[in-house]
Amino acid sequence: MPDNAAEVTAAGIARLAGVGRAAVSNWRRRHADFPKPVGGTETSPTFALGDVERWLRAQGKLAEVPLRERVWQLLTGHPAGGAAALCQVGAVLLLVRDRPAVWHRLSEGTDDQLAEMLPVALAPALTARLGEAHPVHLPDAAGLGPTVPLLRGAAELAADLGPREAYAFLLGRHLDANLRQYTLTPPAPAALMAALAGLAPVERAATSPGGKGAPGGPGGPDGTAAGGRAAGGRAAGAQSVGAQAAGEQSAGEQAARERAAGSVLDPASGTGGLLGAAGSAVSVYAQERDPDLAALTALRLALDTDAPVRVAGGDSLRADAFPGLAVDAVVCHPPFNERNWGHDELAYDPRWEYGFPARTESELAWVQHALAHVRDGGTAVLLMPPAAASRRSGRRIRADLLRRGALRAVVALPAGAAPPYGIPLHLWVLRRPGAGQPAAPHVLLIDAAAAVAAPAEGPAAPGATTPAPAAHGAVAPSPGRGKLPWQTVHTTVLDAWHAFDRGGAAPERAGVCRVLPVIELLDDDVDLAPARHLPPPAAGGGIAELAAVRDRLTATLTRTAELTPAAPARPRAEEPAADRRPMTTVGELARAGALVLKSGTTAAGGSVPVLTEQDVLAGTGPTGPAGGAAEGDEPVLTEPGDVVVPLIGGGTVARVVDESTAGAALGRNLSLLRPDPEALDPWFLAGYLRGSANQRQASSYASTATRLDVRRLRLPRLPLADQRRYGERYRTLASFEESLRHAARLGEQLVRGLYDGLADGTVEPH
Repeated sequence: MPDNAAEVTAAGIARLAGVGRAAVSNWRRRHADFPKPVGGTETSPTFALGDVERWLRAQGKLAEVPLRERVWQLLTGHPAGGAAALCQVGAVLLLVRDRPAVWHRLSEGTDDQLAEMLPVALAPALTARLGEAHPVHLPDAAGLGPTVPLLRGAAELAADLGPREAYAFLLGRHLDANLRQYTLTPPAPAALMAALAGLAPVERAATSPGGKGAPGGPGGPDGTAAGGRAAGGRAAGAQSVGAQAAGEQSAGEQAARERAAGSVLDPASGTGGLLGAAGSAVSVYAQERDPDLAALTALRLALDTDAPVRVAGGDSLRADAFPGLAVDAVVCHPPFNERNWGHDELAYDPRWEYGFPARTESELAWVQHALAHVRDGGTAVLLMPPAAASRRSGRRIRADLLRRGALRAVVALPAGAAPPYGIPLHLWVLRRPGAGQPAAPHVLLIDAAAAVAAPAEGPAAPGATTPAPAAHGAVAPSPGRGKLPWQTVHTTVLDAWHAFDRGGAAPERAGVCRVLPVIELLDDDVDLAPARHLPPPAAGGGIAELAAVRDRLTATLTRTAELTPAAPARPRAEEPAADRRPMTTVGELARAGALVLKSGTTAAGGSVPVLTEQDVLAGTGPTGPAGGAAEGDEPVLTEPGDVVVPLIGGGTVARVVDESTAGAALGRNLSLLRPDPEALDPWFLAGYLRGSANQRQASSYASTATRLDVRRLRLPRLPLADQRRYGERYRTLASFEESLRHAARLGEQLVRGLYDGLADGTVEPH
């Protein structure tokens, strides 16, 4: 591929060389011949990619720039911006896929000839896949000239990965690099919405036919295609979600596959994540008011599926691009809380079949727009803010949706499922009533957050975190963004929905799932929030469970009393005072080979669970999502006897890794010390590192946080036998501390259960 004038940032140089950004800063300071900045700003300079590559090769730091990195750097340095460059790349990749002979003939010419002939070749290819009025607008030959090196590189990448995978890789990186500009629908809720709409999930191999797997593993833009998220340092894990969905097929889900939707519409398509999860559609329609996103979505879908694709730009509410269209399914993640959605000019619009939405009820306008575009009996699934289920300004429309049988189910997702991540969003499942058919008399309510937060049956293992049951009507606690057990969410929601969809009934689960008569919801508020209508679970799991918790608490308190340290004793006279013992530092021990010092660099997205900073502070096992190291780094896996220290927060914590924690990947903001067992006792090392004075003298202070410099931590030089004597004492203290934690968790569960039981009458006062 010919050289070019593309520019690269310090972060890009680090990615090319497989090092951290600090290493690039050191090279700039220490090497006078390091390439000079050619653009950017003083705080974020850019460098000529060709100069950087030559310097790295001359220094022996780079044998060959990976093709995907070179193509990505060309894309980010495109003068028209990343979105425009992606449009041109996507169009060429569509040509490569659908008309390979044409591309082969064009690519044999010079760059000028290729730029001259491409517009003529691309126009019919785009029209054939996207229709006459498609949103992909390409420049003329003069405008394509600067893009030719990028287009050739993308075609070369497609030969390696496949056109779809190559585009997904580049689009995924672009979205990751501009997260604040886009509201993405994560792959797990997208797959769930597609399943609720009766759309079979996408099932693709991790490799393209005759090609290699996408670097960085599966996962693409929104996690629905190969190569995207991992490249950005965070893997979305859509393929794992698809595998979970495939492994959870009940008879109802199989039936849903057999009647899979023939046509699907997303009227607020964004980057196309929802439609990308709809693998069984025969025809695909989308509309997006951002013209750049509309073009990117059109190309993504054209490469993703062989079905006819029609994508239009414009505001769906104000300027519906598909008037009169009736599809089998609608999936939509509409914009939330919009006041300027067209309230004034759309007062007499025929779509308001269930009532004219108030200015503050833009979401109910999207609900009715979706229902207006499904055939009789068709399904619409919308991701909604929880306020839309209870705002008084929308109660009349909600009531009419219930009376006429259009609203079939409301599902409360755990917080962290989709942006905005801080609130538990809802899924509304709607079905357009058929003419002359009686209204459905029941509605399904599911609280998936309660299913996720429900404590496991049976006694808790020592040291395990036991969540307290949520109070009736309260929002159940959620593991948070990136840590949701989506397999549990999918199973809970789909099993209940398929049973309800088949026979109008579903097994009731206290606090989780209930089929409710519509008449019970038609009160003054018409509040559809599932948590307000689901019967609470038995207090603390039931009287028997409360008794079991009390017994475990009693046993734990007895054990804690046994572990209570004896009264402190004065040091023996022959021992030197602590302040006169010879001392050393962790840094000196590392240089001497007595221990190995490593830092956590793990990001989510692989197959190894991650030990996070919060896990170390709380004394729990690894709770981070399965992770793989950032690109260019190997994950740091823990071993028994390692000592893990948090670097931020100023706490006095050092944890010795045991068998239950061994094998986890080390998370960010953690430092691992691996002592030589012939020179250092791990419990002695961890105990001395926890000293308050030690932590104070090794800490530095930023404007908002305290950071620990592990190399400055001090400990005394002692013979191994004396270290083990101290280490045994520290081990006993750690057992006492863990017993206290476990007692606190059990006590909290017992108190919460008794409060709830006394309040709902399942526990009698004595």
